[in-house]
This record gives sequence, structure tokens and C-alpha cells, in this order.
Amino acid sequence: MKRKGKTTQVKSRAVVLAAGGFQANPEWRARYLGPNWELAKVRGTRFNTGDVIRMALEVGAAPTGNWSGCHAVAWERNAPEFGDLAVGDQFQKHSYPWGVYVNALGRRFVDEGADFRNYTYAKYGRVILSQPGQFAWQIFDAKVKAQLRDEYKIRQVTKHTADSLEELCGKLEDTDGETALREVREYNAAVRTDVPFNPNVKDGRRTEGLAINKSNWANTLDTPPFEAYAVTCGITFTFGGLKINTDAQVMSTDGVPIPGLYAAGELVGGIFWFNYPGGSGLTNGSVFGRIAGASAAKAATG
Repeated sequence: MKRKGKTTQVKSRAVVLAAGGFQANPEWRARYLGPNWELAKVRGTRFNTGDVIRMALEVGAAPTGNWSGCHAVAWERNAPEFGDLAVGDQFQKHSYPWGVYVNALGRRFVDEGADFRNYTYAKYGRVILSQPGQFAWQIFDAKVKAQLRDEYKIRQVTKHTADSLEELCGKLEDTDGETALREVREYNAAVRTDVPFNPNVKDGRRTEGLAINKSNWANTLDTPPFEAYAVTCGITFTFGGLKINTDAQVMSTDGVPIPGLYAAGELVGGIFWFNYPGGSGLTNGSVFGRIAGASAAKAATG
């Protein structure tokens, strides 16, 4: 540790590692998550760079989990590179089930109504990052204005409003507006308007005949004013990390616990694979944080 500019060595019989994943390290993101991940925005702190994971691996800790996976969401396209404490989490844009996505080519590219937001939001950031230019537009009409989350009301948004779809699509920067207009019109024509809209359940109000159909909450975009919000990928945390046992002891590559070393939180691997249900990261941190603390205290005093 450092105190008054001087480095001091502090010895302990037990250490708990809880320094987060490597989401703020663009080189590691490109190395483990894949191409273009160095271009993602970071939702949180700039300090989660994987340094503690690296140090643990260097002393023989075993890596585990989905190292090419992460939690990533739709995030304001022009947000800063790292999280802004003044704005908090309001750069997120999670009301996409009530509208449609189009990419820079003007094409829809994902089923916006595949499931409730809580089960799709953490994997759709990756889908947005894979689009041309690493961004997309969320388009809504006035019918669902009241459904939009509070994060759409902040000042720091890249947003366009228009009284017609033609005008709106013509305003979309870096985007093929003519194709976007045609795509939205084709979407409108494909909506099963005979099925009632119900935002509280998976209502089965869907489209039919499209290359990518919308499975639920498919409303026609026909009521002005129309709105479009530009989003990119915001990474939350990475899924790969250190292997632990049920006592939160860090395991070695030899398959045995490393004496006195414990871990909890995002730097633990093997908890999440490919997707993430909302709120489960908090549960993970609480459960293994408590176990790691209790185990370390027992080791330190035993």
C-alpha cells in the first residue's frame, strides 16, 4: 500500500481479492472478447483493468469461466469512454422492447421482443457492437412514450424527433435513411394488429414474414411524434476470471486451494456464461463476498 507517497508492505495471513474484472482494459478486451471490443464504452470505473487477476495468475491461480464473454448493454452512443458519476447509470437505454432497432445500413438486426428486458439487455450490447460502425438507433412512436424509462429523459442523449417517419429517418446520422424508412414500413405492415398489446406479459403480439421477426410487443410505428435514440455498446463486467471453491478459496492450477487467498465479485470466473439475468451480479457479490470474508477471517485467526 501507499501512504504519504511511500510504499509500505502489509503482511496478512489471509487476503480477499475483489478488484473487479478486466472491462476497463482495452487490450485485454480485444485479446479475450474479440475484434472491436477495444471500441466499447465502459459503464463504470477506469480502474478495473484486470491487474489483480493477472497477479493471481502469476502466482499459480487457475483461470476459469467464459473469458470471451461479458455483460454489455445498449449505451448512449456519445457517452464518455468511462462512467460519469454525475450521470450515473442513465446512459443506458433499455426500453427497446417497445420499439425497433435499425443499424447504420438501415436494417433491423435483432428480435427486440424476444423476452423481457431483464433477460436480453446484458447480451444485446455485444450485438450492437457487431453492427457497422458499432452503433444503432432505437426508434419509438408516441404510443409508447409513457413506457420509456427515465434514462430517456436526461439531457445527455443523442436524440432526434420528427412528425413523420420520412423526416425522422432523414435525420439519422451515419445511417442509410432510405433503407431505414423502407425497413420500418415493412415492419409496420408485418405486425399482427389482431393480437392485443400487453407490456406486462409476453403478449405474442408479433410480426410475420420478416427476415427477423419481433416475437412480442410489436406495435406499429404510426403515431407522431417519432423519436430515435443513438446507442452503442457499454460493457459492464467480464465473465472470465479466477477459479474458487465453495469456501471462496482461490484454486491453483494444481487443483488445490492457494493458502490464505480468497476471491469474490467480478474477478471470479465460472459464474456467468453467455448471458446474465438482471440483478444476479449483486447476488453473486453478496453471497461470495460474505463467504470469502468469513473464510478469510477464520484463516487469519485460526
